[in-house]
This record gives sequence, structure tokens and C-alpha cells, in this order.
Amino acid sequence: MRYRRVVLGTFIDRPNRFIAHVRIDGRIETVHVKNTGRCKEILIPETVVVLSVSDNPTRKTRYDLIAAYKGDILINIDSQSPNQAFGEFIPKCGLFGDDPTVYPEHTHGDSRFDFFIVSGERKIFVEVKGVTLEFDGKCRFPDAPTERGLKHIKGLEEAIDEGFETYIAFIVQMKGMKEFSPNYSTHEEFGVELEKAYRRGVGVLVYDCIVEQDSMTIDSPLPFRFR
Repeated sequence: MRYRRVVLGTFIDRPNRFIAHVRIDGRIETVHVKNTGRCKEILIPETVVVLSVSDNPTRKTRYDLIAAYKGDILINIDSQSPNQAFGEFIPKCGLFGDDPTVYPEHTHGDSRFDFFIVSGERKIFVEVKGVTLEFDGKCRFPDAPTERGLKHIKGLEEAIDEGFETYIAFIVQMKGMKEFSPNYSTHEEFGVELEKAYRRGVGVLVYDCIVEQDSMTIDSPLPFRFR
């Protein structure tokens, strides 16, 4: 997935989940943050950030904060980019057949999954989670308790009981990581439920991404482990 126009800035602060103040070419701009998560380990004062430029002249905020440098690592923090990148990845990856039919945002029971894929006799639900938290080359999810994520895992387990094939895909929005694991210290129940789902047959996919200032592309599988 690609952004049309991007510029660099310097992060100043984040008054709330939705906006941040960024210095761009010497002026201070209020920008929209495309991730309502914490991102406290990434959005630190004086961090170099990447912003996409809106084409809508009537918008209150002209820029969207989409990525940030953490040392030498460029981390995409746009919460919409994992789904967009995975949607592009589905027909090319070979995991879901040669010519899959893809239905984004599909409801099943009381769950709404990111993708429903039909490929021959296979009927597949996939839930996508973006991963931005890293420490010492290891990445973790979630960075805060996620009842919504927990509900999705349980929904995937229920779909297996009804004969569907199901996956949860963790898209690591950076390159250079060694491994992925659930963040038990932040949300113990999520990690335990993911282990249970894996044993029951829910597929766990973990891929890193090639992240550039104006794009993010799913690249290579990463090893994952439970504790």
C-alpha cells in the first residue's frame, strides 16, 4: 500500500489520542494521528515522524501522522495500513489458493472479521492485527489490553466449530524483528486465549513488512512463540 504524498516532521506532543503537534519546516502543525493506541514507546518528543498530506482542502488537519523513526527502524503506525497491505497480499501469497474471492469486513454471528475468503471449497475468515510494539528486536501484541481482540479470537474458534477455516494475522509494521509473541504482561488473557485457539486449529500468521516513508508492503514470515 502506498501514500500519495508524504513529508517529514518532528514530533512535539500528543494532547489526545486523535491529534499531535508536529514541527514541519519550522512551523507547528496540529496533525491527525492514524492510530488511537498508546504508541508511547514510539511517539517521543523530537522523534522524526512521517506525515501523509491530505488532498482535501476543507479538512481541519492537513496532515496524517503515519510513521515514526525509532532509532534506525521506521515503524508504520497507521492502523489502517495492515488491512490494506494484507488485502494486496492475499491474491499473491499462495496461502489461499490461486484465485481467491475476497470479501472485506465480513460479519459472522456476533463477530465482524477483516476478511472472508472463498477459494474453491475453502471458506476462510481472517482477522488482521497490526503490531507496532518492539523491544530489543522482539515484537509484541497487544500494547494495551484489548477486549475487542479477545472477542475476535473467540469468534474465530467458534467459526472453526462450524466448519470454517480461520486465521489471525499479525502484521508487524516494521522490518528487522527476530520474533513475535503475545504480550502476556499487558494482557494475560489475550495470550492464553491465543494459545488455546492455536491448539484448536486457528492459524497464526506473522509477517514483517518493508516500510518506506511512502509505503508498506508485507514481506517475510516471522517466527512466533508462546511463553
